[in-house]
Amino acid sequence: MVKSSVLGYPRIGADREWKKALEAYWAGKIDNEAFESQLQEIRLNHLRKQQAKGIDYIPVNDFSYYDHILDTATMFGLIPERFAYEGGKVPLSVYYGIARGTKDAAASEMTKWFNTNYHYIVPELSGLTPVLTENKPLVAYQEAKEKLGIEGKPVLVGPLTFVKLSKGYSASETGTWLNRLLPLYVRILQELQQEGVQWVQIDEPILVTQVSDEDLQHLRTIYDTLHASAPAINIMLQTYFEAVERYQDIVALPVQGIGLDFVHGRPGNQQSLQSFAFPQDKVLGAGIIDGRGIWRSSLQENLDLLNELSAIVSPDRLIIQSSCSLLHVPVTTDRETKLTSELKNALAFADEKLDELVLLTQALTSGIGAIATQLDTSARAILALHQSNERNRSDVQQAVEELRVQEPVRSVPFAKRHLAQQDKWQLPLLPTTTIGSFPQSAEVRKARQSWRKGEWNQERYTDFIHQHIDTWIGLQEEIGLDVLVHGEFERTDMVEFFGEKLAGFAFTQNGWVQSYGSRCVKPPVIFGDVAFDGNMTVEETVYAQSQTKKPVKGMLTGPITIMNWSFVRDDIPREHIAYQLAYALRQEVEALEQAGIGMIQVDEPAVREGLPLKVNEQEAYLAWAVKAFKITTCTVQETTQIHTHMCYCEFHDMIGSIEAMDADVISIETSRSHGELIHSFELNTYKLGIGLGVYDIHSPRVPSVKEMTDMIQRALRVLPAQLFWINPDCGLKTRGYDETVASLQNMVEATRLARDTYATLV
Repeated sequence: MVKSSVLGYPRIGADREWKKALEAYWAGKIDNEAFESQLQEIRLNHLRKQQAKGIDYIPVNDFSYYDHILDTATMFGLIPERFAYEGGKVPLSVYYGIARGTKDAAASEMTKWFNTNYHYIVPELSGLTPVLTENKPLVAYQEAKEKLGIEGKPVLVGPLTFVKLSKGYSASETGTWLNRLLPLYVRILQELQQEGVQWVQIDEPILVTQVSDEDLQHLRTIYDTLHASAPAINIMLQTYFEAVERYQDIVALPVQGIGLDFVHGRPGNQQSLQSFAFPQDKVLGAGIIDGRGIWRSSLQENLDLLNELSAIVSPDRLIIQSSCSLLHVPVTTDRETKLTSELKNALAFADEKLDELVLLTQALTSGIGAIATQLDTSARAILALHQSNERNRSDVQQAVEELRVQEPVRSVPFAKRHLAQQDKWQLPLLPTTTIGSFPQSAEVRKARQSWRKGEWNQERYTDFIHQHIDTWIGLQEEIGLDVLVHGEFERTDMVEFFGEKLAGFAFTQNGWVQSYGSRCVKPPVIFGDVAFDGNMTVEETVYAQSQTKKPVKGMLTGPITIMNWSFVRDDIPREHIAYQLAYALRQEVEALEQAGIGMIQVDEPAVREGLPLKVNEQEAYLAWAVKAFKITTCTVQETTQIHTHMCYCEFHDMIGSIEAMDADVISIETSRSHGELIHSFELNTYKLGIGLGVYDIHSPRVPSVKEMTDMIQRALRVLPAQLFWINPDCGLKTRGYDETVASLQNMVEATRLARDTYATLV
């Protein structure tokens, strides 16, 4: 009989109660006991919900106190030496120290989880010896069984994926590290086997990327050993986000189930099944419900796919499941009371996806008639949105088609622009700036809420924003920054703010998802054709510029970031969505320039995270991503300086594309990766203006002048001082007032010292 399963459930809770508990604990408002109790109740509620919905295989150990990769690292005692770990179960102070940093130790690097907007903490292996500190999957299994009577499916990150996503070792040491970790995985499975666990989900998403012959040999060793050591356990080797590589080799591994993504990896996985069939001794975990998108599934299309799969895999060896963990989608549509019925009916968040899984399972078990009403409802909802006016704007579609066949370029090349801009701005050597946002206090957030609720009129709110702009313009001048920003006090989120001012967007009330740690975001929904609908940033930027003689940057979020940080429609190519956004943003760039703003920053921190996992698809994506940025910025005068910003990604493999964006200045995060990006510039020439973030804004510590001076000195060994800018690595919205001022003061002092050193070189 067909069964249903989920690969993971959102941690944050319908009311973000998980986030609130973490932040209360960090602030010292609740003690360890209260914190543990709150998290347990949240965790059990998630399990109860899946149990009540009728999911057959419910995941356990998918819950986390911060991040599942950090959980795996601490489970294996892989604690960087700077955190003074003394062995045994890892205390929360150390756990959160790795994630957030402490007064004396920098946080571990944080980067994107494959091509999603989720960030994980990168394990550091150098100089460490792994040891099992706690069998977390076993603890989670026991809790679910004892508290709720659930025979859970423990989830753990697979050895190859864990090592590949770690740092602090050379490629030649991969086998060594796998050999060190394998006995610990064996012990985990043996203890689970002794407890009577039936299925274990071992996540190996790395298998959808390139798999070498050496990797394949490692996999055989790993799963031969695990199967031999715990033969009574059924292992579901789970992949997601794309089609699995080396299909024939992977399905031959000694595991009892293979999980494949039939949403984002559908073409490749379908082709593999059709060409090479599926082993008769294994279960297929068919990921047919999108774990990353928010749209209602076409039940009929999914049934057609399941019927196709059933011709290859018998129903008793088929598990219908989400394509990946539901971590990436909001919890429920139940509380969305302000969306149009046309749009709301077309949505499916985590809880609705559980319902879809159960319906499809019911259809295969009892026949299609059992869900006839739901099939009709699904089809009608999808068709209504498809035929809506918002999705059929001929003016937008015609403009984008014209842009699609043109090649956007600036009027003159960078070398000439740079001279013109230097002459206009007369900036000092190593100019200093920030990325855009300044601390948003509780007072700022309360004022915004009062305005949104109608308790404050527009005049009062504008006066409040102007007062904060005045304060921070004055502070920036006092600190000694060279290029200023207005602070973005009117903005909730760098994507939501623009989406609210563009046609084709909708906004949920509770559509929160986890980005990193307790940081939750509420992505806009791009459901229709995107169009410019009036100036978005001009008023605040022009006001800020009127308060200072120093240049103030206009601040926009770029088209690729808006797209990648939104839930986007799935009925047209993403490339077309990007061009719609670019065309709309171009009109805002032109409005800023016409209003006298001569420096405009178009942030693109999410370009890298949208990179396809398949190498043969990456070049095409980067080409249209770069084109979208250039469509946005190419029409300005040569003296107008275009900035952009990127953060928390591995950029070493796309330096060429970054340069092709032709921004006059790009700022890129380097501090949290401990300057590793600088190595890319030791190997590659970069001829445009660049600022490498010299301190980590996601940690509450104030970095010393020496730390930043060391970073600057290393960068200037490989980058020309006359093109180098100095800045934090990201916006400062989440930081406190005192630490922000102190950190920027240290940054300016480090810059002064660097200027003294390098003034003679230019």
